[in-house]
Amino acid sequence: MTDKTSGVGAETDGRETAPTADQKPIPETRLELPPPAAPVTVGKNPSRHPIHFGFMASVGVGLALLLFFIITNVGQLLVWIGAALFIALGLDPVVQWLERKGVPRPGGIAASLLVLVAIVAAFFATLIPTIVTQTAQLVENGPEYVQSFLDSEFFRTVDEQFQIRDRIAEEANKIFDDSGAVGGIFGGVLGVGTVILNSLFGTLIVLVLTLYFLASLPSMKKWAYKLAPRSKRRRVEILSETITRSVGNYVIGQACVALLNATAAFIFMSIAGVPFSVLLAFVVALLAFIPLIGALLAACVVTLVALTAGWQTTLGFAIPYLAYLQFEAYFVSPRIMHKAVSVPGAIAVIAVIAGGSLLGVLGALIAIPTAAAVMLLLKEIFIARQDRL
Repeated sequence: MTDKTSGVGAETDGRETAPTADQKPIPETRLELPPPAAPVTVGKNPSRHPIHFGFMASVGVGLALLLFFIITNVGQLLVWIGAALFIALGLDPVVQWLERKGVPRPGGIAASLLVLVAIVAAFFATLIPTIVTQTAQLVENGPEYVQSFLDSEFFRTVDEQFQIRDRIAEEANKIFDDSGAVGGIFGGVLGVGTVILNSLFGTLIVLVLTLYFLASLPSMKKWAYKLAPRSKRRRVEILSETITRSVGNYVIGQACVALLNATAAFIFMSIAGVPFSVLLAFVVALLAFIPLIGALLAACVVTLVALTAGWQTTLGFAIPYLAYLQFEAYFVSPRIMHKAVSVPGAIAVIAVIAGGSLLGVLGALIAIPTAAAVMLLLKEIFIARQDRL
C-alpha cells in the first residue's frame, strides 16, 4: 500500500505533481557542455588548399599593382578631370541663374564658357609676350650686367682674396668647349618650351571637359542618384544637391575675392610704380584662389619684384596691400563666403594643408568645400542616427 502524502511511489500518470508545503523544489541543474565546434567548410580552408590560397593571393597582389600602375600613369588626367569638375560645379550656379532669367541652358553654358575662355586667353596673351620681351632684354643686356658686376667694388675685393675672375673664365671656357654642357643648356630651353606647350594642352583639355560636364551635369546627377537604394534615394539627392550647391557657391565666392584682390593689387602697383603690374595682377588673381595662404604668397611675389625698383617702391606697395589683406580677412571674405561654406578656422587650415600635400594647388582649392561636405554628412547621417538612439 502506498502513501499518497509522502509522494514516494506515487503514480504520476505522466503528469508532474506540484510540491507540497513541506517539500522543497529540487534545484534545476544544467550540464556544462563544451562550445560547439566551428563547422568545417571543405574547400575554404587555406591549409587544405595551399595552391588555391597562393593563387588567389597572387591575383589580389597583381590587381593591386595594376591599379597602382594605372593611377600613377593617368594621374595627370585625373587632375584635369578634377579641375574640370570643380570649374563646372562653380559655373553651374551661374548657368542656373541664367536659366531662371529665361536663357536656355545651352546659351547659359556658352556664355559662361566664353567669359572663362576670355579670361584664360587674356592671361596667356599677357604672359607670353612678357616672357618673350624680358628674355630678349636679358639676352641683350646680359653682357652689360655681367661687366658692371665684374667692375664693381665688391667683386674686386673678393677677387683680390680668392682670384674668382680667373676661375670664372676657366669654368666658362670649359662649359663652352664641352658639347654636352651646351646640349644640356639647349635641352633646358626645350624643357621650358615643353612645359609651356603642356600647360596650353592641359588648359584646352580642362576647358573641353568643363563644357561636357556642364552640358551633362543634370543627367550625371540623375544617374548617380539611381545607384542609391530606392528607399534612401530622396535623402541622397537632397544631400548631394546641398553639397554641389555649396561647392558652386564657394567657387563663385572665391572668384569674387580673387578679383577684388587682384584689382586692389593692380591699383597699388600702379601707384607705387611696380614693374609688370598687369602680369603681376594676373598672378595675384591666380594665387588668391588658394585659400588662407594664397594672398600672402601673392604679396611675397609682388614684393620681390618691387625690390628690383627700390625700397621706396616696395614700401609704397607693401604697406597698403597688407592693410587691404587685413580688411579683406575681416570684412570682405566673411560676407562673401558666409552663404557658401561654414567651416571652423582650425579645420580649414588642416584641410588646406592636407589637400595641398596630396594634390598640390588643386587639393588646396577643393580642401575647404570637401571639409564642408564631410561635416554636412556627419551632421545629417552620423549625428542624426546617434540622436535617435
